[in-house]
Amino acid sequence: MVSPESPGALRNAAVTVHAGRIVAISTTASGSGVPPQSADVRTLDAHGLYLVPGLIDSHVHLGFIPGMTDELERAHPDIAAAAREQIPRSYLYFGFTTLIDLISTPDEMRRWKSHDPVPDTYFCGGAALMDGYPMNYVPKAVRYSALPYMLIEPQAAAALPPGVKAAEHSPQAVVARMKADGAICVKTFFERGFGGVHDLPVPRPATLQALVRAAHAAGIPVLLHANSDEAQTFGLDNGVDVIAHGLWNVKDTSSQDALTPGMKAILDRVIAARVGWQPTIQVLYGLQDLFNAEFLSDPRLVRVLPRDLIDWYRTSEGQWFHDVVGGEVAKSVAGTDAAASHLEPMRPDLTVPIARVKAATKYLAQHQARLLFGTDTPSAPTYANPPGLNAWFEMHRLLDAGVTPAQIFAAATLTNAQALKLDHDIGTVEAGKRANLLLLRADPRQTLDAYDEIVVVVVGGRVFDRDGLAADRAAAAGSQAIRR
Repeated sequence: MVSPESPGALRNAAVTVHAGRIVAISTTASGSGVPPQSADVRTLDAHGLYLVPGLIDSHVHLGFIPGMTDELERAHPDIAAAAREQIPRSYLYFGFTTLIDLISTPDEMRRWKSHDPVPDTYFCGGAALMDGYPMNYVPKAVRYSALPYMLIEPQAAAALPPGVKAAEHSPQAVVARMKADGAICVKTFFERGFGGVHDLPVPRPATLQALVRAAHAAGIPVLLHANSDEAQTFGLDNGVDVIAHGLWNVKDTSSQDALTPGMKAILDRVIAARVGWQPTIQVLYGLQDLFNAEFLSDPRLVRVLPRDLIDWYRTSEGQWFHDVVGGEVAKSVAGTDAAASHLEPMRPDLTVPIARVKAATKYLAQHQARLLFGTDTPSAPTYANPPGLNAWFEMHRLLDAGVTPAQIFAAATLTNAQALKLDHDIGTVEAGKRANLLLLRADPRQTLDAYDEIVVVVVGGRVFDRDGLAADRAAAAGSQAIRR
């Protein structure tokens, strides 16, 4: 048994689960502490395997099918329905028994949880500034109802849309509504824009400070979308608990090194304040892989996505986001003239931001910072963020950046649970905690191969054979879930 709060492994462990929780952990030299087989007890023979806590992805978005818009879902209902049924299983296939949707609502959570099986799922309320990111992407006809937790600053109260009341969108009112709706965290944003947009409104310091005070009074943490030096400094100055995204947009060009002096100063503050930090390196690769001709032929895709969806991605309609991203790059190279819209799509060059986020992540790992495992799946409407598999990609990006397997294991279990105030229930293998567990063929503290050698996934005491969770096995007998 390997649990992140313990430096060693507990050998010959017998773990007893009842009513979805771990009720006892014992050990003997012979393993005789295992309860006998009987009509109402099932024993899993795990000799030679490793028992670990289920993994936590603390940054997902579950309302969307990667690569599809709502309009495209309506145009292809059969493909969309099969994808929505499979996506929860794909997270479980890669060992993710808990997910945190960082921008959701109770209605969206009910839709997600209507599937079975499904990982344990919690949500943050998305406190976007009115007309700021990501509200700017939502059509104005539905914008103000689609994001119920939007923030309105006092200076904007004079020009509100019809039916919108400023008093219902103060930091205090927004946090109270989130808390009543069951949110376990607040997600807010500091983003001036990207692509052709760079002038989006961002919150004032007093607004973020008030949001943090209200959230902390309610006992919930605040996460800030922040991928630039300006944004991360803003979050540190105003007391956020978690910075959601790595540091890849930097104005400081005083050094040719990937890790500039200005970046190092920000990261030193992250370390000193013990602020949680989600690198989300795979976000950048998820854009690049839209232009990788081999990506849709990756044999692992058929384990996490229905074949009909993969085939649709190959169509001209399924390549829509590839064309949008490539067209924006082409325009930026040719200039902003609208006539440049006829140019062929071009692959974005993300070499510099990738180097920055890898250098920043390595620095934090070397200094034992509070790294949190999150993937931002899907970070955009890109099919190159496949559920579950995207986390496998992120783990390898972290390893390549200098994070050890042991650090990745902790980031995806106990550290995530602590940051989201869920450690009383999940994140370790301890008596009294929820029975979200994995049986692996290898020690995850030593190798990432352990996460591709999962034998059994346990969610709340329900036992799933890993192969039965795969998309290309969905038409077979299924996962053989057993309720204790």
